[in-house]
Amino acid sequence: MRSARRFSNSPTSVTQARRYVQEHLDGAPPDVADAVAIMTSELATNSIRHAATDFEVAVDRSDRRIRVDVTDRGPGTPVVLDAEPTAVSGRGMHIVSQLADDWGVTASGTGDAKTVWFTVTLPYKS
Repeated sequence: MRSARRFSNSPTSVTQARRYVQEHLDGAPPDVADAVAIMTSELATNSIRHAATDFEVAVDRSDRRIRVDVTDRGPGTPVVLDAEPTAVSGRGMHIVSQLADDWGVTASGTGDAKTVWFTVTLPYKS
């Protein structure tokens, strides 16, 4: 089931986006739900800090996986940085790359937006 919601370019939207995604995680193991919440916060923060645009968060959940898309209209493509231990930022995409089973960036067909997405596989339930 896929669900999407738009958020404003405001720091309070990070918490709102995280809570929105958490609403779709009922029954997920706590460690999976925590990882998805953290990654959603990182991508929402990137949209606010770097894209400086409103953004949309979409959640697609099946019995086997969770996919979260964060779409904004900002320029550039997120990359994984190797931040120094004393750096105050620059770890967001590294966190996503470590916690997600897969992630990527998809440009819109018109080139005026990008979607950063990640997937997490849910454990098999018998």
